[in-house]
Amino acid sequence: MGGPATAAQFVDFDQYLAAERGLAALTRTNYRRDLDALAALAGSTPLEKLQPQQIRRFIAQLHARGLAGKSLARMLSAWRGFFAWLARRHGLAANPCAGIRAPKSAKALPKSLSPDMAARLLDGEPGSILLVRDRAMFELLYSSGLRLAELVSLDVASNRDIARGELEVTGKGAKTRIVPVGRHAAVAVAAWLARRASLVRDDEPALFVNRRGHRISPRMVQVRLEQWAIRQGVSGGVHPHMLRHSFASHVLQSSGDLRAVQEMLGHTSISTTQVYTHLDFQHLAKVYDAAHPRAKKKAGG
Repeated sequence: MGGPATAAQFVDFDQYLAAERGLAALTRTNYRRDLDALAALAGSTPLEKLQPQQIRRFIAQLHARGLAGKSLARMLSAWRGFFAWLARRHGLAANPCAGIRAPKSAKALPKSLSPDMAARLLDGEPGSILLVRDRAMFELLYSSGLRLAELVSLDVASNRDIARGELEVTGKGAKTRIVPVGRHAAVAVAAWLARRASLVRDDEPALFVNRRGHRISPRMVQVRLEQWAIRQGVSGGVHPHMLRHSFASHVLQSSGDLRAVQEMLGHTSISTTQVYTHLDFQHLAKVYDAAHPRAKKKAGG
């Protein structure tokens, strides 16, 4: 892993990081680990002789081994810093890492429930007044793809539109949009409104209130949904945004209309909505694997 000259350079560089840049011991340890990886990749080639094409090959090799984009970006940053130090202290002509970027990490897809799991989550008859409220909130999140902030900001006056199967909401950037409200959600909201008066205080305008009669907080909605999911036997850390994701992916699976989903979600750019096409493809791939005779695995094969 490099010769004596390389080891001495690493020691000098570590002293520079500590004395002149004031980096903590743990950060310097991380630098050293990344530089040791560089020396291992370089083999017998002196580090000051490395060329950009070799650095690119090293990054490709590490990526092929499964290193994520963020890890490679951190490693490149350490290498770049080392070569910049070599240029200042030892006259290195050019930094071989200049202009080289790490590959981007794959974008994590938002988690969503299957249609069956969504139905399981929302089925059941709530007993207490707070459970009636909870069901109305969760039905509305799933029915209309609302953001959590949009849900808690709704006022009682919104019910006029909900009863007609639509709802005007104010989203990010104070932009308003009209979203559809399904029958189950409208019925659940009506059931809540029939009991809301026994909780509300001080002419509170909020559609959804807490046990003290004031507008419910986003955090309380999260907590209540977690509890509701456990009670319904739905695992996987269900949270309000998961219901929004589920709404989007299920509508797209049924309609294939990306533009409509974009409008209902209130996305400014359709590129933001396109992540749901990947979710849709996953659904189609599962259907294909289960149904296509040439896709099925043979028993014991």
